[in-house]
Amino acid sequence: MHLDLRTVSIKPLRQTFDRVAARTGSGKPASRYQEATLDVQSNANFHYRPLWDQEYELYDASRTAIKMSDWYAFKDPRQFYYGTYTLARARMQEKVEGDFDFVEARGLADSYPAAARKLALEVLLPLRHVEWGANMNNTSMCAYGYGAAITSPCLFDAMDHLGMAQYLTRTGLLLADDVAALDTAKQAWLADAKWQQLRHYVEDTFVLKDWFELFVAQNLVLDGLLYPLVYQHFDTELSAHAGPVVSMLTRFQSEWYAETSKWVDATLKTAVGESSENQQLISLWTSTWRDRAVKALKPIAVLALGKKADAVMTELVDEFNARAVKFGLTL
Repeated sequence: MHLDLRTVSIKPLRQTFDRVAARTGSGKPASRYQEATLDVQSNANFHYRPLWDQEYELYDASRTAIKMSDWYAFKDPRQFYYGTYTLARARMQEKVEGDFDFVEARGLADSYPAAARKLALEVLLPLRHVEWGANMNNTSMCAYGYGAAITSPCLFDAMDHLGMAQYLTRTGLLLADDVAALDTAKQAWLADAKWQQLRHYVEDTFVLKDWFELFVAQNLVLDGLLYPLVYQHFDTELSAHAGPVVSMLTRFQSEWYAETSKWVDATLKTAVGESSENQQLISLWTSTWRDRAVKALKPIAVLALGKKADAVMTELVDEFNARAVKFGLTL
């Protein structure tokens, strides 16, 4: 019996979806990121306007004062769609879980100096509420934003903040070994004078109508000042005086900020480069919310860093301004 084995090349009739080919060119294969992102936004057959806000369509580009000729001009440098996002976070979570297991198995939290433990709990645990606020805000951006190129990463960002709130809870329970620490932190968030300006900032962002201004206030300004303050400068102080235990327990936040900043910068660079009107408006929003954030974070800096607070806050503002100038803002 004779077997004749041959290789047959089958040429696909189409390389990708028509909506993607219209942007990338027919006959060109598209990445999974492009297929999961480009022109996914619903833009027709809405049937009725939302009863709670009849000024707008269900999905409406005019919900922000920012104007874009193409809302798919935004690109995520991380190329995140559901598959790549979950894989990236699974890898990060695996490392963090290893850190928590190591700290717990070796009893490192129990041997952590009492003064450093108290300060870490006072600074870190109320931030659970800030993370919850960031989750709410990014969910709002996803709900009212326009174009999957920006709304999808906003939803990923929302889930990241929810996860970080949970990691802060676990950190507090590991350091305090008592759920009462969570109640103490909640009361500090609600009543302690040191936290009220930051709480005021977070609660004011809840009622912002313009979702792109909310993007600036939350993802650029608050995250851009809070994360370097807490997870760089405060972390360095704790490590110098009490060892790297808290650094291990907050590894996710530190790595997440370094990664996510690239997406925030790329998004704002695209919006600013679209028109001088966008540039002026985003610059105004950034200046306004930066000044509020600096005022709100100053008491937290004093709590965390003591006499170094003023110098650190000045350094953070300088770094923030330099970052903003790189993608075209005028502050």
